[in-house]
Amino acid sequence: MKHGKKYVEAAKLVDRATSYEPAEAIALVKKTATAKFDETVEVHIRTGCDGRHAEQQIRGAVVLPNGTGKTVRVLVFAKGDKITEAENAGADHVGGDELIPKIQNEGWLDFDVVVATPDMMGVVGRLGKVLGPKGLMPNPKAGTVTMDVAKAIADIKAGKIEYRLDKTNIIHCPVGKASFSEEKLNENFNALMEAIVKAKPAALKGQYLRSISLSTTMGPGVKVSTAKY
Repeated sequence: MKHGKKYVEAAKLVDRATSYEPAEAIALVKKTATAKFDETVEVHIRTGCDGRHAEQQIRGAVVLPNGTGKTVRVLVFAKGDKITEAENAGADHVGGDELIPKIQNEGWLDFDVVVATPDMMGVVGRLGKVLGPKGLMPNPKAGTVTMDVAKAIADIKAGKIEYRLDKTNIIHCPVGKASFSEEKLNENFNALMEAIVKAKPAALKGQYLRSISLSTTMGPGVKVSTAKY
């Protein structure tokens, strides 16, 4: 893969053989953000889990203390008084059955997170083939299947992110924007790592966190030391 001039210059700042302490890595990642837009700072965690085994799956959510720096659009599937509750809590879209054809047939996907009350999961289940591959299916472990829709919406808008293993057993998560201060990025990174360390599956034998790296949307990866975890 051929990289542009800016990437090549940014990559010179990073010693690929070094695993940096988290605070050093964050300071370095901020220096590598050279794009014209406010890049997202992402963390990539390679685990020793085997996601093919249910007892080694990792999935959960954590509220980043300083948010993600992104405006998140929330769609809520609800009925009865839960519709009003969702609207009052600031949901961007609220509905039920009538949204199915809009999403299935018209390809409407103007939302980033889907929340559903348990009694609506039968309806939402029909959208599995559309929402599933995009990681948008509501899930009790992530707190997106709940009767307390107001709390779910408030948490998401405040900076709640979901973490889960991908097919290669790596977790990818945003921890803020390159414009955030080092202090804010550190706080977000530590909150995420704390949640992931707690989520270690009891069934796992061997090393849990194999490698951690931080990068901006367009920048090179910076290795983070796993020693403290």
